[in-house]
Amino acid sequence: MEKHAFDIDLVMERVREAVRPFPKAGMFELDEEGFSSAFELLVACIISIRTFDEVMLMVARRLFARARTAREVAAMSVDEIDQIIIECTFPERKASQIHEIARRVVDEHGGALPCDRDVMISFNGVGPKCANLVMGIACDEPRVGVDIHVHRITNRWGYVETRTPERTTEELEAKLPRRYWVEINKLLVPFGKHICTGSSPRCSACPLLDMCRQTGVESHR
Repeated sequence: MEKHAFDIDLVMERVREAVRPFPKAGMFELDEEGFSSAFELLVACIISIRTFDEVMLMVARRLFARARTAREVAAMSVDEIDQIIIECTFPERKASQIHEIARRVVDEHGGALPCDRDVMISFNGVGPKCANLVMGIACDEPRVGVDIHVHRITNRWGYVETRTPERTTEELEAKLPRRYWVEINKLLVPFGKHICTGSSPRCSACPLLDMCRQTGVESHR
């Protein structure tokens, strides 16, 4: 197939339509359900690390049914949090991280997590992806949240050429139109799960086949 010039506006339009039938990315789903504070979404993002969205959503909802604010979470024990989020990966470690974040938010910020990326990054267990997603979704301060899907797909497209998610974040924030900084994660998570999968991507069903360089694709459907 002849490859056309890569048009990011057309790409986003096509991906938006392609993912319409699929479940939303987990943090965006929680935001739409009303779990939209910076603290709630940061906790959800910690839970989501190396955990399927389906599991993250279940345990995050269960935790928020018990405690939604930093003060409420800080009042719990680490063991209580651990038992609530037990189905996610590394629950004991994450329970300790979540409790410590809640305690620091109460002690250092009066119980309300500020929309400050440096503050979020200072917490144990919080990396650039989670901080950027919270800033974009909860704080209306757009940053690019790069997870495994965003990193893999934008490199596969040939839109960036990077080796690490951190470098992908830098390249996208230098190149991607700012209006797409938050939406790219919202779209590429379901796109990466259902169409542009890690192995044997569904290239024959992909609406971007005429523009994608298919970098690194060795076998596809």
